[in-house]
Amino acid sequence: MPPPDRLQRSADKASPDRMFARTVKPEILDHLPADDPEAVRSRRDLRLINFFMGNERRICRAVREHPAAAAGGIVEFGAGEGILAARLAAIFPDARVTAYDLAPRPEGLDKRVVWERCDVLAAGCRPAGGVLVANLFLHHFEGPGLRALGGLCGNFEVLVFNEPDRAVLPYVLGTALWPLINRVTRHDMHASIRAGFADGEIRDFLGLDAGVWRMDETITWSGARCVVGCRL
Repeated sequence: MPPPDRLQRSADKASPDRMFARTVKPEILDHLPADDPEAVRSRRDLRLINFFMGNERRICRAVREHPAAAAGGIVEFGAGEGILAARLAAIFPDARVTAYDLAPRPEGLDKRVVWERCDVLAAGCRPAGGVLVANLFLHHFEGPGLRALGGLCGNFEVLVFNEPDRAVLPYVLGTALWPLINRVTRHDMHASIRAGFADGEIRDFLGLDAGVWRMDETITWSGARCVVGCRL
């Protein structure tokens, strides 16, 4: 049987047309123990990729433009290592910042960040606030899950989502990073791009009413699609 890297290389040579049909597949990191060496390395890779793409900086800039909503509380879905939540807590020291994730609270996380270890779609979990942010979170869900997440958006005034742009350029740029990242990140990065979004899809998948939400959508050269929604 070919080694995993060869299998992945063969899969990535498949027709690029497949990227334009959105497909959601499991990502390896989500199923590895937190202390697995490959998981540790992959999380380090992801920190570098997030820095390179400017994802957290972009989200923070967007939230800064809505100080009144931020004062009503900032909620992050899929907080991971808590890096974004901590940055938002530093920017808005008087706002309640609540981070939701399935993982336990990261060690050393700013005490101002409230950590909720739960599934945001589970019964009894009631996230609400002024601003909802999510970085590379929505693409893990298919239609029904996205529609359920859209139902939670009504508990907020402003939405800031940063997701992979499902296009050829991000795919090519991701391949160029292969020498710098491990097997897990190689697989998961391309899986994320294939599960990413095209123009207008985030609004449509979440089922957000155009009469209720104004949605501003931008893409970056590095392959991110940022959507900011404001309640009308």
